[in-house]
Amino acid sequence: MGIDKSNVRFVVHYDMPKSIESYYQETGRAGRDGLPADALLLFGYGDVAVARGLIGNGGNAEQNRIELHKLNCMIGFAEAQTCRRRVLLGYFGDRLEQDCGNCDICESPPERFDATEDAQKALSCVYRVGQRFGMGHVIDVLRGSQNHRIQELKHDQLSTFGIGKQHSQDFWGNLFRQLIHLGYLEQDLANFSVLKLTEGARPLLRGEMRLELAKPRDTKVVEKKSAAKKPAYDGALFQELRELRKGIADEQQVPPFVVFADATLAEMAAQMPKDKWELLKITGVGQHKMARYGDAFLRVIRDHLEKAEN
Repeated sequence: MGIDKSNVRFVVHYDMPKSIESYYQETGRAGRDGLPADALLLFGYGDVAVARGLIGNGGNAEQNRIELHKLNCMIGFAEAQTCRRRVLLGYFGDRLEQDCGNCDICESPPERFDATEDAQKALSCVYRVGQRFGMGHVIDVLRGSQNHRIQELKHDQLSTFGIGKQHSQDFWGNLFRQLIHLGYLEQDLANFSVLKLTEGARPLLRGEMRLELAKPRDTKVVEKKSAAKKPAYDGALFQELRELRKGIADEQQVPPFVVFADATLAEMAAQMPKDKWELLKITGVGQHKMARYGDAFLRVIRDHLEKAEN
């Protein structure tokens, strides 16, 4: 991306970069003039398989290991359930005390749950294995795997062996990634990506704080919800909302879908929200977009309803 322009408003990745360094550099082309800009990453697990295959073809084992770690970090970013700005800065060793309020996770937060006990189990297991193993091995210990490696190391005799068997591999993988993103754990790239506790993990392990984490998004449920959310909508109102969206997009010099997607406008035209609380229930409307565009769209909806009543 040899682009040296200050007014790039939109960066799209049609497949996933192989590292966060590449992604950060490429998305950094947008908004250099200080005005709002958007980045869209299209992510599929086919990309992961291709990238891993290319890395595996390399002749240098040590370099392959490093590249695979970087790819796994990029996958973790794509699957993140926490503020993506936090994930990016955390990868480079910086900490963000508050969520950014701009990314898709901040604008449409996932459902959360009290993860204190599960997080304590995870952190305790990292400690019990001596902070010398990667995520996969720690999860195997938590889930009570009887593989040869665990038996050879006598990790089946640890107090944390099998204490997390009620949860799936995916559940623990998601939880560990969130603990890494939030700064309770770090991965040592120079030492085979082993997990190590940070100072921030101590109060959590001691029970001095509670921790809420995001529930993994169930793609099947999302697909079912999306299929169900296709109500009949008011065509005239839909066109009025599109005209408003185009005016805003032209003024901000961004594509219209950056303001709201057609699906969001269609749902507005179907549900006809009357206040900000109802508007926030519309798919694609988060706190950030509510603050920027909510009043204008609610005004069009109210005017339309008043005309219909008269």
